[in-house]
Amino acid sequence: MSKTKKTNAMRMLDRAKVNYKTNIFEVTAEHQTGEQIAKLVNAKVEEVYKTLVLENANHNHFVFVIPVNETLDMKQAAHVVNEKKLNLMPLDQLKQVTGYIRGGCSPIGMKHLFPTVIDQSIRQLDKVYVSGGQRGMQMIIGVEDLISMTNAKVEPIIQN
Repeated sequence: MSKTKKTNAMRMLDRAKVNYKTNIFEVTAEHQTGEQIAKLVNAKVEEVYKTLVLENANHNHFVFVIPVNETLDMKQAAHVVNEKKLNLMPLDQLKQVTGYIRGGCSPIGMKHLFPTVIDQSIRQLDKVYVSGGQRGMQMIIGVEDLISMTNAKVEPIIQN
């Protein structure tokens, strides 16, 4: 297996001595859905989570981690972090703010530790797949490790 360049997420997990595995998959030019990525890494779609970065009117940033096949409830997300309203952060600012690009945004190892909320559905799992910090890489990490590494709150934040 070829040696992959360590991402910031991997370096942070290594430093914290947290066990994780990486799973590399082929990236295509067009956007890949969560369902496609789950197939590519041989995971159940319920085990694969995506990272969304939102901001308030003052450009304070918040991170939400939800199953790839679900939709964030924007009102509930705002409520959980005591904000009136949140918007998705403009994609052209993602790298500048987080250090990551779209499709490779890991909840671990962003430039700053932003307030993070993970959907409560994660409580049904032992391990979860999240972006490893670059397109084409998923990390498999224990749920409790993900929660502690991101200092996350676990709340219901997906649409019913």
